[in-house]
Amino acid sequence: MQEQTLKKVAIVGRPNVGKSSLFNRLARQRDAITSDMSGTTRDVKKRIVTISGNRDFEVLDTGGIDYSSELFTKVAEFSLRAAEEADVIIYMVDGKTIPAEEDRELFYKLQEMNKPLALVVNKIDNDKEEERYWEFLEFGAEATFPMSVSHNRYFNDFYAWMETHIPAIEEEEVGLELEEDEEMDPFAKVVEQIHAEQEKVIDNKIRVAIIGRVNTGKSSLLNALLGEERSVVSDVAGTTIDPIDEMIEYDDHEVTFIDTAGIRKRSKILGIEKYALTRTTEMLKEANLVILMLDATQQVSELDERVAGLIEEHKLACLIVLNKWDIKEDRSYEEVVDDIRDELKFLHYAPFLTISAKTGLRVDKILDQIVAIYKRYTYRIPTSDLNDTLRAAIRRHHVPSHNGAVVNIKFATQYETKPPKIALITNRPEFLHFTYIRYLANFFRNKFDFEGVPLDIVARKRGQRIDDDEDYI
Repeated sequence: MQEQTLKKVAIVGRPNVGKSSLFNRLARQRDAITSDMSGTTRDVKKRIVTISGNRDFEVLDTGGIDYSSELFTKVAEFSLRAAEEADVIIYMVDGKTIPAEEDRELFYKLQEMNKPLALVVNKIDNDKEEERYWEFLEFGAEATFPMSVSHNRYFNDFYAWMETHIPAIEEEEVGLELEEDEEMDPFAKVVEQIHAEQEKVIDNKIRVAIIGRVNTGKSSLLNALLGEERSVVSDVAGTTIDPIDEMIEYDDHEVTFIDTAGIRKRSKILGIEKYALTRTTEMLKEANLVILMLDATQQVSELDERVAGLIEEHKLACLIVLNKWDIKEDRSYEEVVDDIRDELKFLHYAPFLTISAKTGLRVDKILDQIVAIYKRYTYRIPTSDLNDTLRAAIRRHHVPSHNGAVVNIKFATQYETKPPKIALITNRPEFLHFTYIRYLANFFRNKFDFEGVPLDIVARKRGQRIDDDEDYI
């Protein structure tokens, strides 16, 4: 039985009309960044979406079409190419403004592509504002819909129109082998090309959270990195209460350090320190990378594990820094690292660096490590390289069957960065054992060098929605 191909739907329009909000509504998750600032969407999002229970399609959230700068012009070119590759186009306009000539020209250009095209007039937030929608009927669109994405209004007619162009998915068996010469989906090619273009614009803003137990030397480290005293240093545990942000430029990167408040055992958190713990956790949500500070003179404790657990929870890149190496106990580096690896198994990917924040020993190595790890954290594996490596891994160790049922992986695709997220498209995802996924993760690590970076790997059927709440490997 031949496999059914999913329809492709591109959401296009000028900046700040609500494209990412509609994408999030369709995907039923807050994924794409939405704001009132024009040009927010640059890292293109692509998701499998289901409507009416059994109608699946791929939706692409494109960048706003704007020719005001070289970067925006390139984004606009790719947005229009995405429309060319799509089966269905949704063109969005801002219903709070009068019809603009730029929108007319863009809409007529899309009409020339001769494919299903809907004009969505967004931001019609109540019945009184609906009269503004009538002004856009002059575009002569085949289908025009008023909508308020933010208030979830007027969606029924829009979904009914979508159903006429999105067929129901029939249950069928996925191919059982990894095809050597399978053509990449043109829609996926557009996404990859957009990402490649975006990577030319250097993602050089790194937010580093310095986290650890109280009195491990976080403030001393910050002062050593900055070359001046900007954070209060004291032998009294818990001196730092409010997180302090400091930015420096290094190797063409803007590195912002978050000197977090020390974390005590919960039973010892009193008053303002309880507030500091909450602030620390909140700051981690804004971080890309974490420096986990450990005291080389002390054994790893249960509290260290809990602190490190925050890194796992937020899926952050990590560097483990062993401070006070100048006054450590008489133990070898190998012994210390083995002990930490044994206690913090879930941070197996994190490299170690031994320092003395007080004397400056090897502190200068930290910035190089931060930049190198962040580059891996934002790395997108070319699809052809990823699948070549997958084939090599399968040839070395075949996918185990499950109670006689053959389990085959058809292909792999990386659908996100920060951290790198990879979907394995397989005929029986529920039977792909976690140990084999771990084997593939290690194989990918050895091939592509993901030191310091968690990998998020999920198994899915073709056409199955990829959620972002999986544990990482």
